Amino acid sequence: MTKIWKETGFVENDAWALPIESEALPVGARPILALGEFLEQMEASNEGGFGVLIAPADDVTKLAPHLERIAVVALAFPAFNDGRAFSHASLLRERLGYEGEVRAVGDVLIDQIPLMIRCGIDSFAVKNPTALTRLAENRLPGIDLHTQPAFKSAEAGQGYSWRRKAS
Repeated sequence: MTKIWKETGFVENDAWALPIESEALPVGARPILALGEFLEQMEASNEGGFGVLIAPADDVTKLAPHLERIAVVALAFPAFNDGRAFSHASLLRERLGYEGEVRAVGDVLIDQIPLMIRCGIDSFAVKNPTALTRLAENRLPGIDLHTQPAFKSAEAGQGYSWRRKAS
C-alpha cells in the first residue's frame, strides 16, 4: 500500500491519485495527469489546481507557462538507478521558481529521500516496506555536513567548499 510522507509525517486522506489504466480513481480523488494530457487540458480550460506527472524523458520546462495553475507536480522514479527526476526537481525549483508541491512517485527508497529533499521534493509516495517502517520510526539516513549547495540548504556548508574569499 502506498502512503504519502512529508517531513512532518504521514499524510492522511491525500487528495491526489495517479490514474492506473486498470483501476478507477478512488472516490473524491483528484487525478495527476500525464504531461501530454495536462497540456491538452491547459488549451481546453481556464481552471487551476491541476496535478501533473513528469516521466523521466519529459521536458519539465514545458510547464513554465502553466506553473500558477499547478497544485502538485509528481516526478516519476521508475527505478532506483534512474535519477533524471532529481534534475527535474532542481529545474522546477531553481530555474522555473515553482513553489507548489513536488512529489516523488514510483521506486522511492529510504536512502534517496534525504537527497530528494535537498533537490526540492517535499512529498513522497512510498510503498517500499523498509522505507515505510523507517519513516514511521523517523529514521532517515543522511549526512550532517553538505558542501555542495542545493535548493534546500543544510545548516552548515552553505556554499562551495573550494571557493574562498580573498582577504
